Amino acid sequence: MNWMNAVEDILQRYSGQGSGTAAAPDDPHQDFQEVTQAAPPNVIANGISQAFRSNQTPPFPEMLANLFSHSNPDQRAGLLNQLLKSVGPGTLAAIPGLAGLSSLLTGGTMTPEQASQISPSEVQQMATHAERQNPSVVEQVSSFYAQHPELMKVAGSLALTVALQHMLKHR
Repeated sequence: MNWMNAVEDILQRYSGQGSGTAAAPDDPHQDFQEVTQAAPPNVIANGISQAFRSNQTPPFPEMLANLFSHSNPDQRAGLLNQLLKSVGPGTLAAIPGLAGLSSLLTGGTMTPEQASQISPSEVQQMATHAERQNPSVVEQVSSFYAQHPELMKVAGSLALTVALQHMLKHR
């Protein structure tokens, strides 16, 4: 069965099919959860990427700082390692206010213990520089969150709605 068949009722709500109008969804959190259980990871990642890039949602670095603050230590380390792939430890040392973080790195990757020493505001700074240096970091981070879609609920209803609309439009 095609994953879209599994979420046909949700598709109709977000596309305006059925009743003919595209009313605001009642529960984008539940809808997002249902769709992410059925959709392939690349579709989920593309939807999340659109939410990160949307001018209807907070800026990417701000959203990442919020997601980071609600993540467990393993998820924090995973996110930081995605950012470090884009920025690189050498560049991290050159970012004002973040030079001390480069001393936390051993072997070029961040451990959950090290990640617990990083603040959301430092993540926001890292994300700002990573996005400037390598805009594809948004897709890399989106792929990470496609593996952890339950975290996206803290991004808010609007971000989830943007992600869902994109996921359901691009079948």
